[in-house]
Amino acid sequence: MIGALDARMEALRTLLAGKPARAAREPGAPRKPREGTKQEQVLAMLRRPEGATVAQIAEATGWAQHTVRGFFAGLKKKGYAVQVLERVRMVGPNKEGAKGSYTVYSIAI
Repeated sequence: MIGALDARMEALRTLLAGKPARAAREPGAPRKPREGTKQEQVLAMLRRPEGATVAQIAEATGWAQHTVRGFFAGLKKKGYAVQVLERVRMVGPNKEGAKGSYTVYSIAI
């Protein structure tokens, strides 16, 4: 039984030895997202000159709106600066918030 594991471990070591090492990034530099991911799609939407709203990103990715806002918090940790381009507030009766309010977000290119 142990001999069978030794052979498999040796095969795994051989496979891993042939892999090229990942290029190191500079400390403090933001990570590059993998290509074709939802993260890359969201970053592209935020880099547009007109920016993007939480609702637009949620629709494009299939995420819930709270997930998009959490993603923004993660971007800040990774070194991206998410800025507010425009904030539109709809006010209903009794100074209560009304449907239709939105905020347009963007990141620096």
